[in-house]
Amino acid sequence: MTAAVRPRAVLWDVGNVIVRWDPRALYAKIFKEPADLDRFLSHVCTLDWHVAHDRGVDFAENAAPLIARFPEHAAEIRAWDERFDEMLSGPVPETAVVIEALAARDVPQFALTNMPQSKWPAVQAISPDHFGLFRDAIVSGDEKVIKPDRRIYEIVLARTGLSAGDLLFIDDSAANIAAADALGFHTHHFTDPARLRGAVEAHGLI
Repeated sequence: MTAAVRPRAVLWDVGNVIVRWDPRALYAKIFKEPADLDRFLSHVCTLDWHVAHDRGVDFAENAAPLIARFPEHAAEIRAWDERFDEMLSGPVPETAVVIEALAARDVPQFALTNMPQSKWPAVQAISPDHFGLFRDAIVSGDEKVIKPDRRIYEIVLARTGLSAGDLLFIDDSAANIAAADALGFHTHHFTDPARLRGAVEAHGLI
């Protein structure tokens, strides 16, 4: 469902929309053979395993059973926490330009991110001027619930004081977009940075 009225605020996803995040950026430094890198990320430190961190589970707690299963990779598993900032590779320039354009028009901006709470400061440090333009950020690690669960979108509405139809939600996950769309948010599935500005302009926000 798409709201009939135009949005008046923007709700941003963060990872790979505002800031680039990829575990391969770190683990390519650790595993010199591509096959070893692929095997580690597909069988040991998987994205499914990482979801627990986004839900607020402590890194050490989540790592313990994995290290018990793969003791030969104990150091590499701990690196997910200890060297997390090496997974971050800078801001997305096209997004930065749109954030600035929205701010120039006093459009309220918010963030909604699946992220461990302890890593949020490091992510903000990648683009502090742009995150400083946001009125609030809803971080899943704080809320103990992740997108696309309906509850986290309800938290957004309560925190912002806006209705779903007031918000344009921008995310790179089709599942997250579908959940927001069903609740009446305006949505843009972020798949190509070059298309972002046109999508925001089409909603009359810049």
